[in-house]
Amino acid sequence: MTQFLDIDAQDEALIQLARETLARCYREDRHTVAAAVRCASGKMYTGVNVESCGYGPCAEPIAIGAAITAGEKKFAAIVAVSRNGVLSPCGNCRQLLLDYAPDAMVILVIDGIVKKTAARNLLPGCYTNFE
Repeated sequence: MTQFLDIDAQDEALIQLARETLARCYREDRHTVAAAVRCASGKMYTGVNVESCGYGPCAEPIAIGAAITAGEKKFAAIVAVSRNGVLSPCGNCRQLLLDYAPDAMVILVIDGIVKKTAARNLLPGCYTNFE
């Protein structure tokens, strides 16, 4: 059974950074979700979803890509938000998180409450060629 933990002050700061990014970048039908990732270094990176005809990556891979581009290799936590609050990651993002950050804490909503759990807990029975 997956263990969900309460969030702490660092998690609240990450959520706030994602909210600020969304407020700054929000554009109806283009950028409606923002994500923030905290790396093991303590640095935080953000991204927004990119909607386009036929394809639109979620905010989480954009934020992770920004961190990797800056030289980061280890991730501590990630969150995605919309105007309605914290979002749980989609299936594609769960696989991405498992591939790039299996031990990172994912902040999400469980039964209406914001909680966190390790990315590896969000996709049981998953495909991986990294283990």
